Amino acid sequence: MKIDSHHHFWQYNKGEFPWIDESMLSLRRDFFPKELLSLLKSKNFDGSIVVQARQTLEETKWLLDLAEQNEFIKGVVGWVDLCSSDIDQQLQTFSVSPYFKGVRHVLHDEENDRFMLRNDFKRGIHALQKYDLTYDLLVFPKHLPYAIELVKELPEQRFVLDHIGKPFIKDQVLSPWKENIKRLAEHKNVFVKLSGMVTEASWNNWEQNDFELYLATILEEFGSDRCMIGSDWPVCTVSASYEKTIDLVLDYMKLHAPKGIEDIAGKTCTNFYKIV
Repeated sequence: MKIDSHHHFWQYNKGEFPWIDESMLSLRRDFFPKELLSLLKSKNFDGSIVVQARQTLEETKWLLDLAEQNEFIKGVVGWVDLCSSDIDQQLQTFSVSPYFKGVRHVLHDEENDRFMLRNDFKRGIHALQKYDLTYDLLVFPKHLPYAIELVKELPEQRFVLDHIGKPFIKDQVLSPWKENIKRLAEHKNVFVKLSGMVTEASWNNWEQNDFELYLATILEEFGSDRCMIGSDWPVCTVSASYEKTIDLVLDYMKLHAPKGIEDIAGKTCTNFYKIV
């Protein structure tokens, strides 16, 4: 089964999507399953994982409803208030759905870089284990040392690093991202999404070789069996089409690691999110 491990849906309104600024005018509209389905078919994907874009319980419920209505949606990574005293009740409510696979919090927007190491947040992460849920790490390179501390403290929790940690691809900066990726990879409970790279490069002006050092680092440290391809649609479209976003990873794999294509194109994602 081929899976796109990371994309979004939303009903746009300016108040709830302040990060969509003037440079991203094309994203100021609704994005629904029907549009994505045709794109998935164009790359022979069998399904996908939809990930939260707003930090509301209402959106999580909406995404789960969409999964019920669209067979190609194999899982939902939603949002819950991990710092809340009633976190267990929130998880119990959503876990009734077989599509509720994991949780994400927009850590890189928190004022406190160490937010993920707060005791109440860590208690929330720990609660995920009771319901066999994953956690998506959305961070900037500066947050990686704290992410390393977090995953070390919770070795039984399955984590996945979104967008390879958002390195500075446009400026071809590798350090200290590379060194921290190596440290993060030492923890076998951590996986990586090969996603979100085109928006860290020079928009609509990147070349395939701009990504090679970053992909080489991730594949060397994590191996294909801990990596999964993701489009980050529709956000990717500010820099590249859906097809080009997917092809940049597949083309790299075909040339440098052809034996790992089956892993990154679906097997890793299926295993990580426990898709039946």
